[in-house]
Amino acid sequence: MHTASANRAEVTTREKEQEPPTRIRYWILLSLCILSMITYLDRVCFGAAAPEIAESIGLTDVAQMKWAFTAFALAYALFEIPSGWFGDRLGPRSLLIRIVIWWSVCTILTGAIGLSFGFFSFGGLGTLVLLRFLFGAGEAGAYPNITRAIHDWFPKQEWEFAQGAVWMTGRLMGGVTPLIWAILVGNAIFPIAPLHWRGAFFLFGGLGFLWCIGFAIWFRNSPAQHPQVNAAELKLISKGQKGASATHKMVWSLLLTNHSLHALCLMYALVTFVWIFNITYLPAYLLERFQIDKGDLLGAIYCGAPLWLGAVGCFCGGFLVSRLARGTDSRAQARQRLGIIAMLLCSLFWIGAYWSVSIHFFCPLVALSAFCIDLTVGSAWASCQDIGQKNAAVAAASMNMIGTFGAAFAGWLTGTLIQISLAGSAAQQHTTVELLSPSQRRSAILDGYDNLFLINIFVFLLAAVCWMFVRIPETNDEPSANELTSFPE
Repeated sequence: MHTASANRAEVTTREKEQEPPTRIRYWILLSLCILSMITYLDRVCFGAAAPEIAESIGLTDVAQMKWAFTAFALAYALFEIPSGWFGDRLGPRSLLIRIVIWWSVCTILTGAIGLSFGFFSFGGLGTLVLLRFLFGAGEAGAYPNITRAIHDWFPKQEWEFAQGAVWMTGRLMGGVTPLIWAILVGNAIFPIAPLHWRGAFFLFGGLGFLWCIGFAIWFRNSPAQHPQVNAAELKLISKGQKGASATHKMVWSLLLTNHSLHALCLMYALVTFVWIFNITYLPAYLLERFQIDKGDLLGAIYCGAPLWLGAVGCFCGGFLVSRLARGTDSRAQARQRLGIIAMLLCSLFWIGAYWSVSIHFFCPLVALSAFCIDLTVGSAWASCQDIGQKNAAVAAASMNMIGTFGAAFAGWLTGTLIQISLAGSAAQQHTTVELLSPSQRRSAILDGYDNLFLINIFVFLLAAVCWMFVRIPETNDEPSANELTSFPE
């Protein structure tokens, strides 16, 4: 009797081992993609609302909000590594829930900025800068901990695909946000806007709380902890991943001495310096140069175009790496080649954008630059996973931190270049900035933007050089193509 029971158990175990892998990791990826979409919704709506926010707190133009843009990026950078460290130590589940709640509260409070309640008024520029700093601190750990989740839930050959999906959906939502804003807050479709800009912030903040509820129910830090993951999928995920110490000890020497990581960080700072324009000053620039306001559907499409095409770039990047790797037998070399070519193309597109006189040329060229940037996003984050292994969140946080310093500097520099240009114009006219005529003011502001665009051209050339120094040793323990039966080709 005992022998028969043992035989049945052995047969059952053998049958389970022969079952095809489940695909629970793709449902996990879906939850991470939705989170990425929420992050971009909450980020991009601030740029779309910037003119209204400036007016609500008594500012004359968006350039005066440069410290609000800078504060978000600065806090985002400063809290990257701490958030990644906690994610590596505690697991991404608890960290992601905490930070989404944090930034959702900040989103709601942003909608209240400048409101008066009897004798009390909720903040001016100083309060807005503080609120944006807290917002950035809360959102800082999102992508490093997403990276840690991808590292633990996906086999190595699917890392670029998973990272590309996360960034694609985020960029896609960022691209759609100006259109959503034009419909909800502008009068693009309805004679009267359905929502005030404040109501839109309240609505968007509430979405984060809904995500937290679903994520808490569904997600587990490890595939082995998820009841619906079978043995075949668990084996598929674990093969090719290097073991790590259970102590989660930080390998600071690796992070401080790895030159490939340093090159990645500098590259990411350079491309983020340019890319952040798409979700901060671009709506104000189109309004200033081409008179595109918030209720213009064409303007909304063009404002979102860099993120729409960026989403396509994120999707295509992982597949391009896979195709290039088949010719070189090296995923690291494939990533490097793609990065160099993409950065050189970005420089060419910004040369064209600088000389463009029509919105129908300027916006497509800027969008094509964003497409090329995002072709390399999955490669950059997958490279961090190669470098960091079980400290993947910290490696990714290091790159994202340095990259966000580039964004912080860009937010400050853009506003400063505009203000310097305005001051120079006022000096030429022997007057003050406040007394410049509308045409003089507009011309000076556009000159400031042109100076920024010239800088962008050279920034991408430097980024191409950085990719030349990203050299990651290949490992021979990756799953074979036949084992990745569920990877969508």
